[in-house]
Formats: sequence, structure tokens, C-alpha cells
Amino acid sequence: MSHDPSHPGPTYPWQPPPRPPEPPRRRPADHAPLGRHSDLRVLRGAYRRQRRVATLTALGYFVVFLVLSAFAPSLMTGRVAGLPSGLLLGLLQLPVTCLAIVLYERTARRHVDPLADRIRKLSEIDAKRDARGTRTKEAGR
Repeated sequence: MSHDPSHPGPTYPWQPPPRPPEPPRRRPADHAPLGRHSDLRVLRGAYRRQRRVATLTALGYFVVFLVLSAFAPSLMTGRVAGLPSGLLLGLLQLPVTCLAIVLYERTARRHVDPLADRIRKLSEIDAKRDARGTRTKEAGR
């Protein structure tokens, strides 16, 4: 059995080979990743409120219509301007649904789209920094 100077200690056939050195750990980012960005949380909240308003507008009216149909049949069979009130309330479902769509688009344009544009611009800036390899330390973003 010959001595191998490349191994610092004695080697035995039943011992596993020495472990390779661990790769260097990645340095933590100088700025918070985009997924934990406060603007992204604000965007999710704005989008959530937008969905709730639109959904509650359309479905809320429909539920009211169904409840009235089930528990107030005399109200639904009464006449308003020569037409049954149930028919008028049913026909109002289309304008209420259109109102929900208009509210959805309006809140998107006013609140959600500007936040999404801001996050998109910040992510483009981050991508350019990462591509150049020059990250600057930004506190409080």
C-alpha cells in the first residue's frame, strides 16, 4: 500500500471519499425582492377590493332578486306602470351588471393600473441593474 500525499490523512477502503468543498453561498440581495415589495401588497389589496365591489354589485342585486322572489311573491306579482314588478326587477339585472362592469373598469383605471405600472417600471429597473451587475443599496423601498 503506497502513501498518497494528496490526501492529508490515512485512507481506508471502507471510508467514503472526502466531501467536496461547499459552493460559496450567494450574497443576499441589497434590496428586497419584488415579491415582498410593499407596492405589490398594495396592488393585491386594490385588486381584491376591486373584485369585491364588482362581485357584490352584480351578485348582490341578483341575490336580492331571488330572495324577493322566494319570500315576497306578492311584491313580485304586483304591477308597476302596467308591468309586473318582478319582470321590471329582472330586467334591471342587465343594467346592474353593466354598472358592475363600469365600476370594475373605473376602479382599475384609477387605482390598480397606476400601481401595476409603477411596479412594472421598478421591476424593469431591477432587471437592468441585475443585468449590469451593479446593484445599489436602497433603503426604505
